[in-house]
Amino acid sequence: MTDPEAAATTGAGPPENGWGALATVLDALGAGAYLADQQGCIIGVNTAAEQLLGRPAEALIGHDSHDLLHRDRHGAHVPRAQCCVRETSLAGHTAQGTDEWMECGDGSLLHVDWLATPCGIPAGPEATLVLFHPCADDTTPGEPEPRPTASLSELDRLALLAETTTQLTSTLDVDEALCRLVALTVPRLADWAVVDLITERDEVWRFAVTHAEHDTLAHRRDLQGPLPPVPEQSALPLARALRGVASALVGPETYRGPPDSGMAAEQRHLFEATGMHSAATVPIHGLRDVLGALTLGRSEQPQPFTAADLVLLEDIARRAGLALDNARLFQQQRRVAETMQRHLLPQLPLVPGLEMTARYLPAPDASQVGGDWYDAFTLVDGATAVVIGDVVGHDLDAAAGMAQLRNMLRAYAWAQHEPPSKIVEWLDHACQHIAEVPMATMIFARITVADDGHCELTWTNAGHPPPLLITHDGLARYLTGGHGLILGTAVREARADATVILPPGSTLLLYTDGLVESRDHSLDEGLSRLSRHAAALAHRPLKPFTDQLLDRARPPRNDDDVALLALRIPLET
Repeated sequence: MTDPEAAATTGAGPPENGWGALATVLDALGAGAYLADQQGCIIGVNTAAEQLLGRPAEALIGHDSHDLLHRDRHGAHVPRAQCCVRETSLAGHTAQGTDEWMECGDGSLLHVDWLATPCGIPAGPEATLVLFHPCADDTTPGEPEPRPTASLSELDRLALLAETTTQLTSTLDVDEALCRLVALTVPRLADWAVVDLITERDEVWRFAVTHAEHDTLAHRRDLQGPLPPVPEQSALPLARALRGVASALVGPETYRGPPDSGMAAEQRHLFEATGMHSAATVPIHGLRDVLGALTLGRSEQPQPFTAADLVLLEDIARRAGLALDNARLFQQQRRVAETMQRHLLPQLPLVPGLEMTARYLPAPDASQVGGDWYDAFTLVDGATAVVIGDVVGHDLDAAAGMAQLRNMLRAYAWAQHEPPSKIVEWLDHACQHIAEVPMATMIFARITVADDGHCELTWTNAGHPPPLLITHDGLARYLTGGHGLILGTAVREARADATVILPPGSTLLLYTDGLVESRDHSLDEGLSRLSRHAAALAHRPLKPFTDQLLDRARPPRNDDDVALLALRIPLET
C-alpha cells in the first residue's frame, strides 16, 4: 500500500490503529484498489492499481478520483451526477457494477468491473474502498483468466474480501473481530464455522462452533472450550494448521481411524456432532506467530469444498490474522495501562466525620490510562487534603506526568504549613523545571473540622472546572472563588484562596472536564446538566450518588477520561 506524505495529511492513523493492517491487506489483493476520502480524493493505492492504470502512486494520490479516472466508453468525462462510483461513495453504502471505464496513464481506456464499500479505519479518516479489475472480455490474449471459486463468482469473491477487510480492520476487540469473521462466512460459504485460537499461554481454545439455522447463527457451546495440546508430529489437518504448516480439505473420513492425539479425538467428535460432510481448515497467521485455525464445514449445502474454495479461505484467514494481531497488541497495551492506572490512583484515607468515594473512567478510545487524577491524604496538622487534577493527554506520558505532579504536591503539602494557594504556587514553579508536565489544571483544598463539628473548606483553583456543592435539601451551586491560571504557563503571579463552610449533610463534588465537556454541547450546558442531576440525587447514599451521577451526567459521546471525588458531611444528630 502506497502511503506517502500526501496521504498522511488526510488524517490516516498510525499502524497500531488499523491503517498498517489495511495497507498490508490491500497490497495482497490481486485486483486494483484505491482508498478515497469523503471528498473523493485518493489517499492510498495498491500495486495492482498502479499496474492496471499505468500510473505511479504519486500520480494518483492527492487527486480527485472522479476527475482523474472515470470516463465513458468514448473517453469523455462522465458528469459527476451520472457517475455510479462517485454516487456510491457519497451515499456511504456498498455497491458494484460491471460496465465502467477508467483512463490509464497513456490515455487508453480500461473497461472494469468494480465494487465500492465504506471503509472505517480506527483513529483515521472515513473513506471508501474501490476495487476494480478488467472485464472478462478485456483479458489480455494468452493470459489465463482468474479462476473463480466453486461457489462464488470472481466479483462476489472480491466483494467478500473487501467486506472482510472493512469489517475486521474496523475493530480493535478480539472477540468482536472473531464474531464478525463468523458472520462473514456463515451461511455465505458454509453451514458451520469453527474458530480455534492459540492463547498467550500456548493453550488451544475452541472459541466458536457456529451453525446457520434459518436466518440466525446458533452457537454450539457444548462443543466450545479448551482443547488438548497441539501434537507436534500429527499429520492430521487441524494439528498441521495450528502449527502453521498447511491448509487442507477435510471430511469425516479423515478422522475415522484410531486417533493419534486428543485433538484428533475432539475433531472426530466435532464431525459426528455437526454432521459435516465436507470441511476446509486453514491456519490464521499473525505477523510473527500462528494465532489459530479457521474451519468451515458443510452439512446442508451439498457441494463439497474445492481447492478454489481453499484459496479464498486462506485469503480470508490472512486478513483475520492481521486484524487479530492488531487487536491483541492493543489489548496487551490496555492491560499494561490498566495495571499502571491502578497503582497510580490512591486508596482514600479513613477520616472520622467525613465520607469519601472516588471514581475513574478511562477514555473510550485511548489506552485506558490518562492524565486525570484525584488524591486525598491527611496532613501533619490533622486537616484533610483533597485534590482533583488533569494533565494534558490521554496516554502513558500523561499518566507519568500526573504521577510526578501528585508526588511533588504531596511532598509540598506535607512539609509546608501554608495555605493551598502558596503550595500550588511552589508546585507550578517547580514543575516547569523538574517535571515533564506541559500543562495541567487542578484544585487543591484543605478540609478542617472545627471543635463545634463544622467543616471548613479552603481551596485554590488552577484553571480547573469549579467544585460543586450540593446541600442535603438539593440546592446546588458552583464554588467559583480562588480561581487562577493553569499550571505550566510560566506566568508568576500570586494565587488566591477561597473558604466556605460545608453544611451538615452536604456533598462536595470535585471532577474533571470529561464529565461536563462534549463536542455536542457547550460547557455551560454540561455544567448545568451536572448540577441538575446532582441536586436530584442529593438524598442518595454517597456511592450510589456517585455511580448514578456518572451514568446520568457524563455526555454519551464523551471521548475523554473522567476522574471524580465526592465527599459528604454527616448530618447533625
